[in-house]
Amino acid sequence: MDPVTQGMFTWENFFLILFGLFLLGSILLDVAMVVSLMRVGDERRQLIVWKAGAFTLLVTVLTQIFDVVEAVVRAQKLQSNPFIDLSVTAVTYFVVLLVLKKRYGDFERGK
Repeated sequence: MDPVTQGMFTWENFFLILFGLFLLGSILLDVAMVVSLMRVGDERRQLIVWKAGAFTLLVTVLTQIFDVVEAVVRAQKLQSNPFIDLSVTAVTYFVVLLVLKKRYGDFERGK
């Protein structure tokens, strides 16, 4: 018998597993973002974290403004999904943090 017809592998299960991995990764990034913001370090590390946090705030505010404008134009209620907001915020923070670490040097080198 074919494994696909037996229900061992279905596209639904595959996408559920992918979503579960994305959810787990998003949760880990959210926790790591908070830990990264709370840690103390030298001036260079503070500059890198400050710039990453400022850019992340900018992206978050701009997406919220876009959502508000879209809701007004479409004359619909404003709907916000906190899961998407947190995921975008965490991914943005860590991408910008990696770029800034590359530009200004890795601040973990001395430890």
